[in-house]
Amino acid sequence: MPNKRFESRSAWKANYFEKLENAIRNHSKFLLVNADNVSSLQFAQIRASLRGKATVVMGKNTMMKKCIRGMLDEFPDYEKVLPLLVANVGFVFTNEDLKSTRDLVLENKVAAPARQGALAPVDVIVPAQNTGMGPEKTSFFQALSIQTKIARGTIEIVSPVHLLKPGDKVGASEASLLNMLKISPFTYGLVAVACYDEGSVFEPAVLDISEDDIRAKFMAGVNAVAATSLNIGYPTIASAPHSVANALKKLIAVAAATEITFPAAEKTKAYLADPSAFAVAAPVVEEKKEEKVEAKQESESESDSDMGMGLFG
Repeated sequence: MPNKRFESRSAWKANYFEKLENAIRNHSKFLLVNADNVSSLQFAQIRASLRGKATVVMGKNTMMKKCIRGMLDEFPDYEKVLPLLVANVGFVFTNEDLKSTRDLVLENKVAAPARQGALAPVDVIVPAQNTGMGPEKTSFFQALSIQTKIARGTIEIVSPVHLLKPGDKVGASEASLLNMLKISPFTYGLVAVACYDEGSVFEPAVLDISEDDIRAKFMAGVNAVAATSLNIGYPTIASAPHSVANALKKLIAVAAATEITFPAAEKTKAYLADPSAFAVAAPVVEEKKEEKVEAKQESESESDSDMGMGLFG
């Protein structure tokens, strides 16, 4: 008699393989995401928010690796993905912009309390506040080295407390304190750990690089090449404009000291011959300022006289 349980599991595996294979064939990009602490309800919300834009495929690492290995002849670039399939990870396949897809995924986060034994993903700072707890709890705060005082019969935390740092394990006391203060310091959701785009695997941080960042890096490189070329006297495309400008300055200096002239040096030579010809109207502005000051002083003097201040002059 056939084993129905074995048949149903085999059918489930076949369906999973087909789903993952279709996702790989129909999409050129994906985010590899970590799903630690993500509940089934939250998964449903994430899938709903990505409907029509991306496909979420989770599963056991062994099954995902087996499926991908069977497709390496068709998609050889996926061999780079195999070493990344560790821990609790899955795929978010898409043909749209990876950055916008990543942002959609990150929007679906749920606040959660700090549970004993969990690793803190972020800094946890308890603000200064009146806890509303009675004096009998003072020893609990003292055990955590938190400065307190009694105000109106309740415990008040004097100053902000840096309770946990990223990577710290939440202890029983820290978990109890945060729960008593009704603080849910952590947020959980899918976290992008790697990106794949048409054969290239890269860090999610690359998605945040803008065109301005690329332009700035490129110009920094050009400036470094130009500076090096000028310093060692080796001409390059980057240094040529600077070399020409420096040569022109030297030629103008020579022209200024001799009878030699050329169009670019004529203005400098004319200035050296008669600097007064290049005087601007700045003194006129100063004179106008002085006139305004004198007019203001006269106005104030008249005002003082009108107010009766001149009766005793």
